[in-house]
Amino acid sequence: MSKNALDRLAATIRERRTEAADKSYTRQLLDDPIKSAKKVGEEGVEVAIAATAQDRNALLQESADLLYHFLVLLESRNIALDEVCEVLEQRMGTSGLARDKGPAG
Repeated sequence: MSKNALDRLAATIRERRTEAADKSYTRQLLDDPIKSAKKVGEEGVEVAIAATAQDRNALLQESADLLYHFLVLLESRNIALDEVCEVLEQRMGTSGLARDKGPAG
């Protein structure tokens, strides 16, 4: 999925805020950020299981589910995908090992 596809998905999720909750699963998740967070955790576990099982198709499907639920969670907390991308940009060129240690490490 390209960044453009993620942007389109994020826009679709944002539009679902105006849908009736009884007709939109996305709206139900947007209305309940705790449920959204739990779904991200559940999908993350399913991604890990698919990856360790070395099941490529399952990993693709679960990864798509994870990305969708992650974007719903961000929207439920009024965080734009671009904001997350900005954090990633700031981290470019910085070792994760150095960042995790911090000044005290």
